[in-house]
Amino acid sequence: MNLKGFFDKIRPNFEKGGKLQSLWSLYDGFESFVLVPNATSKSGVSIHDSIDSKRIMSVVVIALMPALLFGMYNVGYQNYLAAGALATAGFWEMFGYGLLAVLPKVLVSYIVGLGIEFAWAQWKHEEIQEGYLVTGIIIPLIIPVTTPLWMLIIAIAFAVIFAKEIFGGTGMNFLNVALVARAFLFFSYPSKMSGDTVWVATDKIHGLGNTLPDGATMATPLGHIAQGTPLDATLCDMVTGLIPGSIGETSVIAIAIGAVILLWTGIASWKTMLSVFLGGALTAALFQSLGSTPVAWYEHLVLGGFAFGAVFMATDPVTSARTETGKWIYGFLIGLMAIVIRVMNPGYPEGMMLAILLMNVFAPVIDYCVVNRNISRRANRIKNKEAK
Repeated sequence: MNLKGFFDKIRPNFEKGGKLQSLWSLYDGFESFVLVPNATSKSGVSIHDSIDSKRIMSVVVIALMPALLFGMYNVGYQNYLAAGALATAGFWEMFGYGLLAVLPKVLVSYIVGLGIEFAWAQWKHEEIQEGYLVTGIIIPLIIPVTTPLWMLIIAIAFAVIFAKEIFGGTGMNFLNVALVARAFLFFSYPSKMSGDTVWVATDKIHGLGNTLPDGATMATPLGHIAQGTPLDATLCDMVTGLIPGSIGETSVIAIAIGAVILLWTGIASWKTMLSVFLGGALTAALFQSLGSTPVAWYEHLVLGGFAFGAVFMATDPVTSARTETGKWIYGFLIGLMAIVIRVMNPGYPEGMMLAILLMNVFAPVIDYCVVNRNISRRANRIKNKEAK
């Protein structure tokens, strides 16, 4: 029996009057994920596309895979480097260590987040929304590898409920849910999200890796800048990603592969993506010319979560600006604010998280101003034609 036949056979149990009708949302969610829905509109004018939201989210997940896989390798690499045993470890040994360190966070993210989504849909008798497919993998990628699972559970529950569901679910939230989870962790448990001791996994996992002493430290390059100490990473290290940092944010190469996938499939806006880098580059160059930052302007673009935020979070179609002109303004201001926060407030050496969340709030205002400006221009153009 094929998949369609299997779902057709069990569907009556979940439809109205069936013995499992209370679980209709759960059944519908799995069916529409595995099979392309064939439901059509019964009235009104509708525009249908060949790809639905679940397929779009699936492509974004695929685009995130290079960052996730490299992040797993880098976790193992940083562990062996800190232990002074890098020469004795092979690729698969380092990757295996990182896999076993990162995988529990990915599983917890999906189990908790999707569990809340399923329960919410059942409670409201609605379809299960697919937005968490992407959020569930982004959250583990933007946190330190040492983040305790219980903290991750609390942050995910807070973000999904208070930043998404109470506003109506997928497509209705005005803040990026993954960034809300990170902000919750950052402000609630700052000692677990910043400093020199949070970037390297220290536990020995199933015979892999090395048990580091409790005092083992390894600051990120941005942490060095904030502390006024010289960088101990080369530009090559920054681009490849073999530096301490959040799990999926270090490798510009892996992020660039994801960016190509998103742009080639037309899912992400190249205007938003490009304008973030333009805003960041110009602002960093200005600070460099003033002697306010110890690193070159281009190094700011490859450090921390700048590239990851520009590619995967600033381009979120729900929380970003939607007008074409608005995308340029929105992205430029994100890049500008990220560098301003980095340079002028050492307490927030990353900057990208706060910049995106701030512009999420102002995105509707930007679109409102752009639309009204276009209306005024058209009205004036018509008025001038009539005057002639």
